[in-house]
Amino acid sequence: MAISANRLELLQIARSVAAEKNIDEKVVVSAIESAIQKAALSRYGAALDILVRIDQKSGELTITRRQTVVATRDEVINELQQIALEDAVKIDAKVEIGHVFTEALPLFDFGRVMSLTGKQVITQKVREAERAKQFEEYQDRVGEIVNGTVKRVEYGNIFVDLGRGEGVIRKDQTLPRENLNMGDRVRAYIYEVKHEQKGPQIFLSRAHPGFMAKLFTQEVPEIYDGVIEIKSVARDPASRAKIAVFTSDNGIDPVGACVGMRGSRVQAVVGELGGEKIDIIPWSPDPATFIVNALQPAEVAKVVLDEDENRVEVVVPEDQLSLAIGRRGQNVRLASQLTGWSIDILTEDQERERREKETATLVELFINALEVDDMMARLLVSEGFEKIEDLANTDLDDLMTIEGFDEELATELQARANDHLERQARELEEKIKSLNIESDLLNLEGMSPQMAIALAQNGVTSIEDLAGLVSDDLRGWFEVKNGEKVREPGYLDAFNLSQSDADALIMAARVGMGWVEAAPSEAVTTDGLQ
Repeated sequence: MAISANRLELLQIARSVAAEKNIDEKVVVSAIESAIQKAALSRYGAALDILVRIDQKSGELTITRRQTVVATRDEVINELQQIALEDAVKIDAKVEIGHVFTEALPLFDFGRVMSLTGKQVITQKVREAERAKQFEEYQDRVGEIVNGTVKRVEYGNIFVDLGRGEGVIRKDQTLPRENLNMGDRVRAYIYEVKHEQKGPQIFLSRAHPGFMAKLFTQEVPEIYDGVIEIKSVARDPASRAKIAVFTSDNGIDPVGACVGMRGSRVQAVVGELGGEKIDIIPWSPDPATFIVNALQPAEVAKVVLDEDENRVEVVVPEDQLSLAIGRRGQNVRLASQLTGWSIDILTEDQERERREKETATLVELFINALEVDDMMARLLVSEGFEKIEDLANTDLDDLMTIEGFDEELATELQARANDHLERQARELEEKIKSLNIESDLLNLEGMSPQMAIALAQNGVTSIEDLAGLVSDDLRGWFEVKNGEKVREPGYLDAFNLSQSDADALIMAARVGMGWVEAAPSEAVTTDGLQ
């Protein structure tokens, strides 16, 4: 091919390729320029600085050699691309550093090898432009449902033709027991788009919670219009799912709107999901109410929240236990995913037994520490005292309001409580000395003497020792042994530390050692519900 051919021919080629590939004409023109530049370097010398330009109006092609002016001869790295100022002024007395001398090079005919090389360059540049456009297009469509045709199935992964791109439904994102074959039409949810070396990878899913949420958005006009909001979704694909919905419009029933007339709306979603059973749950800003709703159809007798640990204890009647847990734990697992809380299920009998055990432990504590009888100890527990410190720090007048208490009895009980605490303090001090616990560990923010002793008994006697730990060392962790999940105890198991408390202790130790810098003033953060 002769470069000097019809000027407009290059522009016609560029427009044709741009239209066919649905990319910008400028990208194709740039690819042709790169191909001609590579051929020119091969023709005139690879060490030259050659610039190729195609005028996008006239189609005129120019090939130019460039030489840049630098300050001194010592700065000249390539004599074919650079020229020292003292030599440049001999050519043009007015030149300055940075000036670029240009020299037009004659056009030439491509040989067969150059033609093939140029074709490869153009093809590569066009393909890169196609990939970039595809990535930009589908990156903006993450979270949408797309329609496509199954191109092929490889090792359980389904490759889908989307028209302007190809998506893949990985095996773990397909519906169990769903068989898709080449040529089948399929709907899927775009959950991720990655820009990888071989091009944009569009990852699709039919098992993602977002897929079900988008299906409801398509089927329920109130959701599409924003009148009803989908708060959260939990799925066991092709088996069962829970979806929490909410509306601030008191005149609309969000659950009824999602179900539709005679179940028409929800059945349309169920049909697309291969018969997946769907529980539509009314969302509530009150966590306890939301958790009770999420455990439907089971009836709940009592809910106890532990916000520090993000756990909830749910008490149900005996006949509701299997319903609350569900087959293979499915109901409670989905409810936990839906609400963002870890849920423990107890029967009323189990809760009563545990409460009686806790009461017995407290009664024994008061009997031994205060040298009182069983009746007195039980009376203190029934009044809400859980520690000796509670009794010692309670106002004397408040103690005297307890039925059967007078000033003499209240004073005596507080004196015994204080004596017990003083004995404990002396014993702790002796224990600390015997374990050689360093003062920097004892004085660490959030550290108690009892915790320091527990750490020292596990070989942690300084903040340096503590700084080298992770939170699992303090709180415990789970390991799989012989196919069973076994819990390994942490050094501070007895103190029921939350994840944030354990992290704070270790971070304080690392700051104390100078390993990390102290965070800005906000010392405490709280995580909201998902």
